[in-house]
Amino acid sequence: MTNSDGLVSLVGAGPGDPELLTVKALRRLREADVVVYDRLVSDAVMELVPHGVTRIYVGKARGHHHLPQEEINRLLLNMARGGYRVVRLKGGDPFIFGRGSEEAAVLARHGMAFEVVPGITAATACSAYAGIPLTHRGLARGVSFVTGQCRAGGSGDMDWERLVHADTTLVIYMGLQNLDDIVWRLLEAGLEPATPAALIENGTQDGQRRLVTTVARLPAAAVQEAVRAPALAIVGRVVSLAGSLDWFRPARATDTDTRDRDHALQA
Repeated sequence: MTNSDGLVSLVGAGPGDPELLTVKALRRLREADVVVYDRLVSDAVMELVPHGVTRIYVGKARGHHHLPQEEINRLLLNMARGGYRVVRLKGGDPFIFGRGSEEAAVLARHGMAFEVVPGITAATACSAYAGIPLTHRGLARGVSFVTGQCRAGGSGDMDWERLVHADTTLVIYMGLQNLDDIVWRLLEAGLEPATPAALIENGTQDGQRRLVTTVARLPAAAVQEAVRAPALAIVGRVVSLAGSLDWFRPARATDTDTRDRDHALQA
């Protein structure tokens, strides 16, 4: 089925829990002719796509892109020109480390109709599900979101000294592969080694794991517990509240699992 006026909806799928989708995102999924989706869109969210809707996977993993970005751009353009209602479904929020703005720029440059449906980004959702407020009176007055990957594949072109503030929470997306380097640079920039830190794997989903430690021990914690992507790192004094604000009970974990890991990694 086609529509005489094609539309590309850049939709944020959130971090994985399908109940965190916005009402508008769910409506766009139900109206779509085609869904073009990324690797970080959870299976639970994809189950909400109606039967009969064309699904096109364009996921990217480190060192392997199922479809290069230029081809994704061309795909979206061609489908929009064909009059299709296209949902470009992205994990988290399209405009936060999601390259949604790059795709929007291409569509705008070619005069194609598009819209942006914001999603709950991993920083806010995963931290909340891990019992870690990003700001808290007396602990953090601000938040910085950074990516652990740069265009050259490393993490070196960051102003690390600007990121190191005792009253600011640092949230690191996609930093697992470069965690040793990231932590080294933070410590070199003056961050206290005992600063609380956490890794959250598969945040908001049944398989969520939360590892609480110090920033100096963060790389060792990741190796010790075999943390796998997707994983979010949070650094700052607010992480000290994780134990008291621990409310989420993942289906595949128990209270003992989570608390024992926290205690072991802090020791």
